[in-house]
Amino acid sequence: MAKSRNPELIPGVNRFGRHKASSKRYIHFKKGEKGKKIEKKAAPKQTNTQESRWYSVDQKPTPIPSRKNHHKPCKLRASITPGTVLIVLAGRFRGKRVIFLKQLKSGLLLVTGPYKINGVPLRRLNQAYVIATSTKLDISKVDVSKIDDSLFKKAEEKKKKKDEKEFFADNQAKKNVISSARKDAQKAVDAPLLGSIKAVPEMAHYLNAKFSLTKGQKPHLLKF
Repeated sequence: MAKSRNPELIPGVNRFGRHKASSKRYIHFKKGEKGKKIEKKAAPKQTNTQESRWYSVDQKPTPIPSRKNHHKPCKLRASITPGTVLIVLAGRFRGKRVIFLKQLKSGLLLVTGPYKINGVPLRRLNQAYVIATSTKLDISKVDVSKIDDSLFKKAEEKKKKKDEKEFFADNQAKKNVISSARKDAQKAVDAPLLGSIKAVPEMAHYLNAKFSLTKGQKPHLLKF
C-alpha cells in the first residue's frame, strides 16, 4: 500500500494543511536503479487563450495621438486683416484697443497700441482672445518684415547658489529689463503709425478709450 504524503496525525487532523498538501501534488519522487531520487514534474496546466474580461492591473500609459500640426500656423480669421483695430479680452491689457500688424510663424498676432497713445507695446496675442472691429487703419508705411518670434524671447539666466546673506537681501523683485532691439523696433513701428492715426479725426481718442460693457448691453448683439 502506497504511503500517503499527508498522513493523518489523529482522526480528522492531517499533518499538512490544504495549501501545503495541494503544492505537493505536482512533484513526485521515486527511487531510481542506484537509489537516487529522480524528480518528476507534472504536465503544465493548459492556459486559457480567451481574453480576460478584466483590465490588467499594470497598464502602461499609451500616448494619445494629436491631430494638431505645430509646423503650420493656425488659420487667421477673415475679419482680422493688417491694420484692423482689435479689442483685447484677456491679459494685462484687457479692454485696450490695439492695431493688428501681421501674423507671426507661431500663429500669434503681432499688435501694438501704439505705445505713446494707450501704453500697449509690441506684443503677441492669440486670436482667440481678441475681438475684431470694423475700424481699419492704413499701415502700408509700417515695415514689420524684420520682426519675428525671436524678438520676444527672454534671455535665460544661469541660477547661482546664494549665501544666507544674499538670500535675505534679495527680497525685492527684479524688474524686467527691455532689450534695446525691442525699443528700436517699437520706435520704428510707432513713428509711421502715429502719422496715419493723426490723419483720421478722433482716432487717437478711440484707441485710448478702454472698452467695457454697461448694464443691459448684450455683447452678441453689438456691432464692433
